[in-house]
Amino acid sequence: KTDSSLFIFHKGPNTAYLLLYVDDIILTASSTSLLQRIISLLHAKFAMTDLDLLNYFLGIFATRTTSGIFLSQKKYATGILKQAHMLNCNPCRTPIDTEKKLGLERSPVTNPTLYRSLAGSLQYLTFTRPNLSYAVQQLCLYMHDPREPHLNAMKHVIHYLRATRRSTSEYCVFLGDNLLTWSSKRQDTLSRFSAKAEYHGVVNAVAKTSWIRNLLRELHTPLIIVTLVYCDNVSVVYMSANPVQHQRTKHKILTFILFVTK
Repeated sequence: KTDSSLFIFHKGPNTAYLLLYVDDIILTASSTSLLQRIISLLHAKFAMTDLDLLNYFLGIFATRTTSGIFLSQKKYATGILKQAHMLNCNPCRTPIDTEKKLGLERSPVTNPTLYRSLAGSLQYLTFTRPNLSYAVQQLCLYMHDPREPHLNAMKHVIHYLRATRRSTSEYCVFLGDNLLTWSSKRQDTLSRFSAKAEYHGVVNAVAKTSWIRNLLRELHTPLIIVTLVYCDNVSVVYMSANPVQHQRTKHKILTFILFVTK
């Protein structure tokens, strides 16, 4: 299965999806009767509570409007402020100071466990706050040995969080006009030239869209048309269209061919 936490029932016109995380469940079905039947079967096997319509799941609020479903982690963000003892701190307008570069200078922090805990909490918050993604991943680079400048940078993020606790949902992979997913992640390998770095990004994008296509196929809503990947680097576009195995790009070329021919 594409997602080990997702269980799918499909028979004729009847479809149901059950998403499970430990003892928290989201259940949806194509009809109310099917939904109630599944709930009854679950009640017969397990002691559980039906909370009716989805409004809160794993720290995320879901609000239904005529425009769609909006996700928010405002309560979770407030919890981070309390954990850091910064609930009444002064807000700031940006999540990171672009003038300062983080390194391993200066003395270690007095409480590295708290640093790691806050970094993990901020990382989960990026689920609905992609505007924090770059700043948070920079902080996570130093979880093994956090220093005072890293803690100050983390406090900067939390000051920004104090000013912008309203969640936003933005992603970089589209299904039609709808944003599905996004990513801001440091590459695993060091690229010696810019085209290779951007080619690596294209490969990751293709991997993500392949996963989404497989998931939609399991949900019995397969995509008929091909997925388009846009890139503004002419060299990468050329390499993708003409996968000649040049010595410096051989590994990435083969990775890309694996995805497009799978």
